[in-house]
Amino acid sequence: MTDFPAVMLCGHGSRDASAVSEFRAFAEILRRRLAGRDVESGFLEFARPVIRDGLEALKARGAKRIACLPGMLFAAGHVKNDLPAELNAFAAANPGIEVRFGRELAVDTRLVAASAARIEEAETRASGAVPRADTVLLTVGRGTNDPDANSNVAKVARMLWEGMGFGWGAIAYSGVAHPRVDAALSRLVRLGFRRIVVFPYFLFTGILVRRIYDQTDTVAAANPDVEFLKAGYLNDHPLLVECFLDRLREAEEGTGVMNCLLCKYRERIVGFEGAVGEAQAGHHYHVRGIGIDSDLPSPAEAGFAKAGRGHSHDHGHGHDHGYGHDHGHGHPHAHDHGPARRKT
Repeated sequence: MTDFPAVMLCGHGSRDASAVSEFRAFAEILRRRLAGRDVESGFLEFARPVIRDGLEALKARGAKRIACLPGMLFAAGHVKNDLPAELNAFAAANPGIEVRFGRELAVDTRLVAASAARIEEAETRASGAVPRADTVLLTVGRGTNDPDANSNVAKVARMLWEGMGFGWGAIAYSGVAHPRVDAALSRLVRLGFRRIVVFPYFLFTGILVRRIYDQTDTVAAANPDVEFLKAGYLNDHPLLVECFLDRLREAEEGTGVMNCLLCKYRERIVGFEGAVGEAQAGHHYHVRGIGIDSDLPSPAEAGFAKAGRGHSHDHGHGHDHGYGHDHGHGHPHAHDHGPARRKT
């Protein structure tokens, strides 16, 4: 063990073996970059080991401080609710261990640069040269029922559109939010551009990325006069690694504060006014570098362990992320093709 905190990389999880494999490979990259540090990884759902298993493994190896990093691009239900609930429960059950929660990756210049690199790779693989002025860029996000997270996809898309000089830019989502990929592409082909680049703004592969590519192929088959390029997702890009390492530094130093100005649970966001103060699936803190207090009631006594600072919404945790589960969150996942607005 070193004097530095142990590291827990928290993934979403997937039923797709390739997605799980890529996440584990990325965790191994971080482990090599953090030589001498105790590093574990785990999943919120759909795959093993689950996050609690990873935390228990670090505990068994003597960890007294743990920095937990959400392996997620934006702060929606999982980052705001489910991961804090998991970590709070572990901290309450282990008062001798300090647990700190890093922020999501968020909109970051390094991730925008990594995205541009993936798009350029797709252009390089194309059979012919088409000016970017004659090309549409479609940036596809996961899709959530949180407008703050969805709007971040639009920001990344705009930065890529303007920064790379595309003739037009648009956004779509793989599920939950609108427009969906097939609907967006069907509209874009009517603009008359020669090429459409589809870029999934995702960390790793999985069911959703394959769905994006499949829908692209379907629209492409119906529009042979337009060239469609399928760009790669972020995966193991070196700049993504650097971004994670920076989030770790922030968590250890407690130097960053999450932006709560557009949080639908705290502010009255147009169309989501009823979500202010709404009960959540886990105790909710908009904070980077959360230090979880240890002298608090257990989850059984209070339903949560209180974080050192930040704002919260009191609620119970309606399911167990612990072992061998397929559960239903209060919020829809991106593979849920329900309405764009659903309460969590």
